[in-house]
Amino acid sequence: MRTGSFTVPNRVVLAPMAGVTDRPFRQLCRRLGAGLTVSEMVTSDPRLRTTRKTLRRIDHVGEPAPRSVQIAGADPTQLADAARFNVARGADIIDINMGCPAKKVCNVAAGSALLSDEALVGRILDRVVAAVEVPVTLKIRTGPCPDRRNAVQIARIAESAGIAAVTVHGRTRKCAFRGRAEYDSIRSVKRAVSIPVIANGDITSPQQARRVLSFTGADAVMIGRAAQGNPWLPGAIAAYLHSGAETPPPDMQERGEVLLGHLRALHAFYGEVVGVRVARKHLSWHCRAYPHGERFWRSVNRVEGAKRQLDLTRGFFHRLIDESPARLGA
Repeated sequence: MRTGSFTVPNRVVLAPMAGVTDRPFRQLCRRLGAGLTVSEMVTSDPRLRTTRKTLRRIDHVGEPAPRSVQIAGADPTQLADAARFNVARGADIIDINMGCPAKKVCNVAAGSALLSDEALVGRILDRVVAAVEVPVTLKIRTGPCPDRRNAVQIARIAESAGIAAVTVHGRTRKCAFRGRAEYDSIRSVKRAVSIPVIANGDITSPQQARRVLSFTGADAVMIGRAAQGNPWLPGAIAAYLHSGAETPPPDMQERGEVLLGHLRALHAFYGEVVGVRVARKHLSWHCRAYPHGERFWRSVNRVEGAKRQLDLTRGFFHRLIDESPARLGA
């Protein structure tokens, strides 16, 4: 799939997820086979550019190109300036958030709230595309509510503005993450525009990805919550779409080594205190479904030190490995 001047090596994109797709997780998913990853949402408010949270979100050290950065806001001038700022910091692609349903985003008329104002959408897209020379992409939902699904109109506005690709999440703003995603709207968008269309929503397996691509005609899929605790999923989907062969699931040895490496990366990226706390949610996503995982979670969730967190995790996976315990990740 091509996005502007970039060729994405496969048809699988990791969705931007606040509090999840930080640099360590993006790097991990790319290494495991995701074709493209998108940063956590970065505010366009210039007053917040030097906060610790924003500086972490725009840290791309060691990431392979293309580096896609998602920006959010409601003011065309601020968004255009934010696009320039992030390109100067290393962004190869700018993605505009018009899909987030969170109240704190929509209450300031950003995210999916923008879908209710098609004229403003047009002004934002025109300004951002004109502001930078890199490709600009757009992420949307199917509309403000089930009674007003205007994704086709928004996609046409995007194409006219010069947007390089559009991702459509198969729910409306009002739906948030409730109910099942619907793909009829995504199929309608694909039929209405000539730019690449990426399908998003409830894609949890390689087989589901193929069904969605076949039904919608979309150019790629975007994987969100299903990758939490399963960073192998985007790569497994990419391999299946390419060859039709299912990738064997990772064994406990690999699962343990990958998780331990991810924990170390989080500790290094955030520092020990914050890194240990951020790592807890990843430990929960990975481990609570395993035998004795709930008991392990209760113990590891209380520790504050990086070494203790790593030691407990290593010991947990040693106990899960069937053969003689191998030493995980020195």
